[in-house]
Amino acid sequence: MKISAQEEYGLRCLVQLATLAADESLTLPQIAEREGVSQANAGKLMWLLSKAGFVQSTRGTKGGYTLARPASKIYLNEVIKILDGDEINTHCESYTGILEVCVHKGDCGIRPVIVGLHKIVDEALSNITLSQLVGEERKVTQTFQQIQRLEKKVAQEILGS
Repeated sequence: MKISAQEEYGLRCLVQLATLAADESLTLPQIAEREGVSQANAGKLMWLLSKAGFVQSTRGTKGGYTLARPASKIYLNEVIKILDGDEINTHCESYTGILEVCVHKGDCGIRPVIVGLHKIVDEALSNITLSQLVGEERKVTQTFQQIQRLEKKVAQEILGS
């Protein structure tokens, strides 16, 4: 599976905000600079994240963006669902072949595999909070490895292995 640039940079913006002290905020230019993206792109991401209730903005000279709730209460599956444009749920409707609809729409052997994989990924991401992404890569890797062991069990249950 592939994570889109929008998903990755949206998560990176949230991680930037998760590292702030309670009385700090970041302006749009600061977020864009820290992540090496255009202000327009950062603005789009922050708009999506704000609309979904992950971030809040304050206007004025001391304004900027902050998390709308604690990083420990923001789960990655929630964020990805907002940033992916609901592509997971519209998999079969977003047919890109030369016909108007997929020839396998009524009976598809691939669909259960794709749906199962999405369930596995969603379950894995539902166990990872934004606060777990903050810190050194080594620490985050250890946390992720623990979660992977858990998810292996879930995958076996879903796929019946």
